[in-house]
Amino acid sequence: MKLLLTILLTMGIFSSNTWKGYGKDTITLNDGKTLEITFIAHASLMFEYDGNVIYVDPTEQFVKYPERPKADFILVTHTHSDHFDTAAFRKIVKEGTAVFCTDELPPMLEDIQIPDGVRIKPMKNGDETTLTTSVLLKAVPAHNHPMRENFHPAGRDNGYVMNFGGFKVYVAGDTEDIPELSALAKDAVDIAFLPVNQPYTMTVNQAVRAVGMIKPAIFYPYHYGGSGEDTDIEDLKAKLEGSGVEVRVRNME
Repeated sequence: MKLLLTILLTMGIFSSNTWKGYGKDTITLNDGKTLEITFIAHASLMFEYDGNVIYVDPTEQFVKYPERPKADFILVTHTHSDHFDTAAFRKIVKEGTAVFCTDELPPMLEDIQIPDGVRIKPMKNGDETTLTTSVLLKAVPAHNHPMRENFHPAGRDNGYVMNFGGFKVYVAGDTEDIPELSALAKDAVDIAFLPVNQPYTMTVNQAVRAVGMIKPAIFYPYHYGGSGEDTDIEDLKAKLEGSGVEVRVRNME
C-alpha cells in the first residue's frame, strides 16, 4: 500500500482543501474510494470513508464543534479534557453511533442524555474489532516513559490503527517513543499521527525516533503547542529529510 501511496502522491491525486474552515486532505485509495481527513484542532480529527464518519478525540477545549456531520463512530484515546468532553460528544452523537474508548469513559456518560442505540465499547491495548466490512480497528499502547507515567500510565490509554480496506492510519493519542511502537512497522502503517509536545508527549528527537520505528509513508505531527513549550516543527522536518517519510504539517492549533 505504501508504494501505491507514493504513486498517488506523484500523480497529484493527494489533494488539500478546506471544510467549514478546517483543513482537509483527500486521498484516493487502491479500492477507488476516498479517505478524507479533517484537521479540527490539537488532537481532534475526523475521517470520512465509504459513507462513514469517524471522529477521534472530540473536545471543545480548542474549537467549537460543528453541529454536523454526525458520527457513525467515535474513537477516544483517553479522557483528558484536551481529548474528550461531553459538550462535543453531544453535538456529534446520533442514534446508532458506536464509541470505542478506554474503561474511563463510560462513567463520564452516565449523567448526560444521549440518543437511544448509542453503543459504548471499551477496548484494551491489543483488542481488535470490525467497524464495517471494509474498516477494521485495533487498539495499541499509548503511554509515557516511566519517569513521566503520572501523565499517561501504561495500560490505561489507547492509540488506534484504522485499516481502511488495507490502507492503515495510526493515531497515537498521547504517547512517547515507547518500545511498543516498533510493532507498528509490522502493520505497514501508511499514515502516522504522532504527538509532539513536552512534557506530556514527545520531544522533536523522540518523534524522529518514533517515525524511524514505525516507518510510515506520511507523518502528520499533531498535538503540538499549548503546553508552554513550543514545538520546533521546522527542526522536526529538517531531521526527517532523507528518511523516505513525507512530513505533512497541518494547522492543529
